[in-house]
Amino acid sequence: MPGPTDLDEAALAAHYAYPDGLAAPYVRVNFVASADGAVTVDGRSRGLGGPADRRVFGRLRRLAEVVLVGAGTVRAEDYRGARRPTVGRDLPPPIAVVTGSADLDPGARLFTDTAVPPIVLTLASAPAERRERLAAAGADVVVLDRLTPDALLGELGARGLHRVLCEGGPGLFGELLAADAVDELCLTVSPLLAGGDAGRIARGPAGTPARPLSLVGVAHEDGTLLLRYLRDAHIG
Repeated sequence: MPGPTDLDEAALAAHYAYPDGLAAPYVRVNFVASADGAVTVDGRSRGLGGPADRRVFGRLRRLAEVVLVGAGTVRAEDYRGARRPTVGRDLPPPIAVVTGSADLDPGARLFTDTAVPPIVLTLASAPAERRERLAAAGADVVVLDRLTPDALLGELGARGLHRVLCEGGPGLFGELLAADAVDELCLTVSPLLAGGDAGRIARGPAGTPARPLSLVGVAHEDGTLLLRYLRDAHIG
């Protein structure tokens, strides 16, 4: 396959298309890592991505109906709202943030630099004043009984948000893996050796079974490798 910058938008959209006729959430996870497996440089993933990764990142967001992400990643990466409309819709996908504590800054770009309200998925145990501040900042605050993958995806599915793009962090990815709720992984391997004490892309409970994947897409550009894997259950 040619590099991402050699493909027009239609070709990229076809390569990364979600399955047709989804009736329940389909979870695509997108991560970038260094050649030696580091998920961050100086605590952030931005130091790993190049032009090819950024173009694919943007395309994956345009195909998604919701971007699911953990609060730690939102804070570390200073998230803002998605910029371009979801394909087939008038508005960008909302950012859905998972946070048991509702510990988010209502003055952050997630709330002040967005075209659509973020969805904050939290618990009743989160301080009420935090939840109220986030709601006042424009967030759609949803209180769930638990923040397990089935509860999170059940809430998104009830809203008709079936094309799910999970952007991390490693803890949320690990929980989705443990629940066998990951349908697809898009992994960018950056031509860097990061060293240091950076973590890996998934961190979850011990004893999680290994999940077989099939490699269904490979692209490379300027030393950057872009891989697309599907769960074996989706092959055939």
